[in-house]
Amino acid sequence: MSYLKSLPAETALLQVFRAYPEPARHLLAFHEALLRGDSPFTAGEREMIAAYVSGLNDCDYCHGIHTVTAEAFGVPEGVLKAALTDLDAAPVDDRLKPVLSYVGKLTRTPSRMTAADADAVFAAGWDDRALHDAVLVCALFNFMNRMVDGLGIQADAAYATTSGERLAEGGYAGLASLLAG
Repeated sequence: MSYLKSLPAETALLQVFRAYPEPARHLLAFHEALLRGDSPFTAGEREMIAAYVSGLNDCDYCHGIHTVTAEAFGVPEGVLKAALTDLDAAPVDDRLKPVLSYVGKLTRTPSRMTAADADAVFAAGWDDRALHDAVLVCALFNFMNRMVDGLGIQADAAYATTSGERLAEGGYAGLASLLAG
């Protein structure tokens, strides 16, 4: 239920973006650059990081949408749930596990990050750009989770499916084009 009195109780994030288009345009442009631009990570891996961080934060809205999006980009169904339950035992690519571990620690206990945490990412074969991109996706979704939860934005599984598929097909630039509607 939205806490914004100027919007209906059943408001989704798109309606918030329409109500406040100027910051939304910049935010969606950042999403597009970070999640669909050049990166050592595939779009599916970046969406997986977004969904993982959102799951750690218990942000059902973002977790649901970005799980659907990650799966649309080839992340097998159930992998995110398994990763959130037990990352070490989850059927996640061995190169990606240290990245998820890193963003997990950054989400839960950011002041405890160490060079050893970054070294584990590098030891898995990732470079500086990958660490940079993982940290930015993590930071963006910690921000988005606070925004969604702080504004009281919720959605059911059907909305998560529709929105996740829309993001997979049109990206964040496509979502930005819906602001005028």
